[in-house]
Amino acid sequence: MVRVILKAVAMGLVGAAALADPVAVAPFAWPMPAWMVPPHVPDDNPMSAAKVDLGRHLFHDARLSRDSTVACASCHVQALGFADGRPRGLGINDTPSTLNVPGLANVGYLPALTWANPHMDSLEFQALVPLFGETPEEMGGAGQEVAIFARLAADPWYRTAFAAAFPDRPAPDLFTITRALAAYQRSLIAVNAPYDRYKYRGEVDALSAAAKRGEQLFFDHRFECYHCHSGIHFTNNLRTARQPQGEVGFHNTGLYESYPATAPGLIELTGRPEDAGRFRTPSLRNVAVTAPYMHDGSIPDLRGVIAHYAGGGRAPGHPQKDGMIVGFTPTEAEIDDLIAFLESLTDRDFLTDPRHADPWPPGHPAVATRRMPAP
Repeated sequence: MVRVILKAVAMGLVGAAALADPVAVAPFAWPMPAWMVPPHVPDDNPMSAAKVDLGRHLFHDARLSRDSTVACASCHVQALGFADGRPRGLGINDTPSTLNVPGLANVGYLPALTWANPHMDSLEFQALVPLFGETPEEMGGAGQEVAIFARLAADPWYRTAFAAAFPDRPAPDLFTITRALAAYQRSLIAVNAPYDRYKYRGEVDALSAAAKRGEQLFFDHRFECYHCHSGIHFTNNLRTARQPQGEVGFHNTGLYESYPATAPGLIELTGRPEDAGRFRTPSLRNVAVTAPYMHDGSIPDLRGVIAHYAGGGRAPGHPQKDGMIVGFTPTEAEIDDLIAFLESLTDRDFLTDPRHADPWPPGHPAVATRRMPAP
């Protein structure tokens, strides 16, 4: 992580105020209803259609990895809510990660972008970790920057696309690549689930009777789900255009009595004993398609998640376990209803939206040769 930070400083990604003023661009048309507040956008990376389209191509381009086998989309699959369906991620050469790959729906609203690092608060900066991080390797680009930039610059499509997105800096480099990737990820808005249509558009038949009963359970004090999974995105992590500082929530859910050094939680950054086993509250948007669950992917399905919380956690006596996790005794019918509600948070249009899909044709050099399993 230190090497990534130093690289960012050297390349001008940190302290971007020293760069020239951002290029004026036409307003970006956010793909969401008027009642939804846009995410926070940093001043040095204004949104534009050209930048988002460039970012989409880069996100699906395996040439960003050391050996052109792995793209961002290799681990963030659209049909899976931009998760990958595995307990923990796999990087270049199938290098294992210690953490579950999170979905990316509405990721632009998150003020903390990893499971347990409150300082990773910028999509532009976070992109450096999969691109150039070494512990573990994800895309293996450390030390390969010149070669990666040259590959992209040799592509005629990119020569035009970078110039359109960054007229004052029309070449692939860390500044333009990370900002295009960040702009694309901010465009990943999912707010057209059945629950949205029921709750915000007044479509009373958009939810089944079971899902409506599940909603009542979700927001009931007996189950306490809503205390951490709150608001429009069902997480207590939120930053918007109207709230640029954001709110961040990390919790110990009683998953283990002790946490391994490879994934100890927030304590790794703070050094405070009370932060052991504390991880960011994930959004429940598209939760039915982003299994398996928890920071390490150790719970395979929604029924297992409910059982975990019903029992007060697998390690109910952990001294740092969140006080809201006290356990409850659900009936089988209540479990079914709660799952029906959680399934109603899936935006099926988002999972197939061509605006987010892989733009590269089969056989193109950008296409990753290592693919995740089909959903």
